[in-house]
Amino acid sequence: MSYNGIVLDVDGTVVRGDEPIPGAAAGLAAVSQAGLDRVFLSNNPTKRPAAYESRFETAGFDVDREEVFTAGTITTEYLRSEHADDRLFVIGDPGLDSQLLAADLSLTDDPEAADALVASMDREFGYQSLCDAIVALDDEIPFIGTDPDMLIPQTGYNIPGTGAMLHAIEGVTDREVDVICGKPSDFARRTVLDYLGCPPEECLVVGDRLNTDIELGAAAGMTTVLVRTGITNAETLADSPTTPDYVLDSLAELEAVLDGHAD
Repeated sequence: MSYNGIVLDVDGTVVRGDEPIPGAAAGLAAVSQAGLDRVFLSNNPTKRPAAYESRFETAGFDVDREEVFTAGTITTEYLRSEHADDRLFVIGDPGLDSQLLAADLSLTDDPEAADALVASMDREFGYQSLCDAIVALDDEIPFIGTDPDMLIPQTGYNIPGTGAMLHAIEGVTDREVDVICGKPSDFARRTVLDYLGCPPEECLVVGDRLNTDIELGAAAGMTTVLVRTGITNAETLADSPTTPDYVLDSLAELEAVLDGHAD
């Protein structure tokens, strides 16, 4: 199989915090050697691509911010496309607010005045957040989530991600989220494939999560590669209805996939 493009997850695949994951350097070198166009796609909604460029540099990797898309950037583009004139009530970190404001989107602090609720990872999430969500969603306005990730891999213990906040809001409002903008959504997939400029059958997607990274690729007919360096363990993999094309211990084994020698 000949590939022309690759979509790479970040946290749990290439880095953990600001530290490189063992084998990541070898994997990225194999991508470069194979001449693949690459894009990094993270479900972290709080940091801009420039922050990822700095993180990669700290970890010893040369990555340009133009190669990076996040749940934050994708959510921003979705809202510009579908809710440009709406007042948005945001439950999320200030890093998401700043991205939305920079895109000239309208934010409100009044849940009763909201035309749409945007929920994301929020380190200050608590009782008042749930009260605000109940008020905002009482009017049947759109309920939009940046991403479904329950956990974010860190150095040491993992931390709760957007999925934890979404589940809490769904529980108290009896409303399921209407739209997820980040992986594995169609919107996210189209964004990265448009950037790469090649059809999905010529692309790989590599990541550590079955329900986001692997599902994003499988739904489009991309070759899917799971690495065991992040969230997914053997038990999760065995119980999952989603089956990756390849399962690797780390990115160090990616060269065999690119060469067609992997099992």
